[in-house]
Amino acid sequence: MRLPGFGRAGGNAGGDGGGDGGGDGGGGSARRRARVVEPSRFTPGDALAESLAGVLQRPARSALTALGTVLGVGTFVAVLGLTATTSSQIDARFNVLSATEVTVEDVAKDRNAFAGPGFPADADARVERLGGVRHAGVYYAVRLGEDDAVRSSPVGGAAEGERIDVVAASPGALRAAGPTLVQGRLHDAYHSRTEERVAVVGASTAARLGITTLETRPAVFVGDEPFTVIGIIGYVERKAELLMSVVVPRTSAEDVWGVPRESGARMLIATDLGAARQVARLAPTALRPDHPEYLEAVAPPDPRTLRTRVTSDLDQLFLVLAGICLVIGAVGIANTTLVAVLERTGEIGLRRALGARGRHITVQFLAESGALGGLVGTSLGTITVVVVAVVRDWTPVVHPAAVAAAPVIGVLAGIYPAWRAARIEPAEALRR
Repeated sequence: MRLPGFGRAGGNAGGDGGGDGGGDGGGGSARRRARVVEPSRFTPGDALAESLAGVLQRPARSALTALGTVLGVGTFVAVLGLTATTSSQIDARFNVLSATEVTVEDVAKDRNAFAGPGFPADADARVERLGGVRHAGVYYAVRLGEDDAVRSSPVGGAAEGERIDVVAASPGALRAAGPTLVQGRLHDAYHSRTEERVAVVGASTAARLGITTLETRPAVFVGDEPFTVIGIIGYVERKAELLMSVVVPRTSAEDVWGVPRESGARMLIATDLGAARQVARLAPTALRPDHPEYLEAVAPPDPRTLRTRVTSDLDQLFLVLAGICLVIGAVGIANTTLVAVLERTGEIGLRRALGARGRHITVQFLAESGALGGLVGTSLGTITVVVVAVVRDWTPVVHPAAVAAAPVIGVLAGIYPAWRAARIEPAEALRR
């Protein structure tokens, strides 16, 4: 900082003017010297140097002063960044599901009251020959009688008499659902071809039936018909209702309970990314070239409306949380900076007495409390977003506006304490 000095702004202007010719009362006159105070200057380099000196001289106090800024700004950036990252992940998940799933419904009874089942016996193979199809299969809910309750052996029935649904599904339908097995295996083409009495159950259904392991070869009874449990599913990407059901081969269900009299069968098709709409157009003809009208393919609806609502709700929720964190952080910044001002009253008075202006004091305190803490908090918040995204295998998304505005917010929160410091009178400060 360049403190004020004194300089000469004038001088003798050439003698006393002599004058034997009479003058106007004293011979020539000298010009007066004028003493002019040179104003002090506080460059950006001076502000940085003074701020670093203040931080390094009292590191513990400076750390506490900046902690409120770091926490408030860091939390603000982290919350907004995590919100944007989560919204981006939700968008990606909706896009993938909407582009890779097709459902085909059996509407034969609606078109012709005397028509039989709309799906042929080899429906899976016919659709899987189409380009872009990964897995495809037929499934439907088995209509059981009043006495056909599901129970396990040797434990007994479901807890508290809860009714468990039975779903008949071809091997392709199970694969298209994208299951994750906890134990065992899925039923396959061999089980379907030989009409084996086997079943696959969801993890929650297995718990209700008291089935904890497959080593004892547990069985479930649907009425009087036994089915050996060969697999337990813990998660499915599609058709979550399968987790709450007992899934048996389609051919086995038709052998035990007959072909369903009422329409209700559906085909689930999992496709490559972007192939869903094309497969939906071709599937009815591939399945029933004689009566394609007996089948109705339904491409998944455009999820943009639901996606927009979900992401909008998330954005609003996290924005409120970020605002609350920011208010708390701003209060902490103002409080700790004001305490620092009171502790350094003597130092401030000495600087003012040596010629520092009020705005110089303001800039120094803003640099110490707001700018440095804001930069550190922004960095920590951004690092938090990146670390969480890497751990979750997401793509980190951070709004540039949030990163740019965060240090400014830290500076704004320190304006009042800095203004108070600038208004301290030198004489009053030095008396303390």
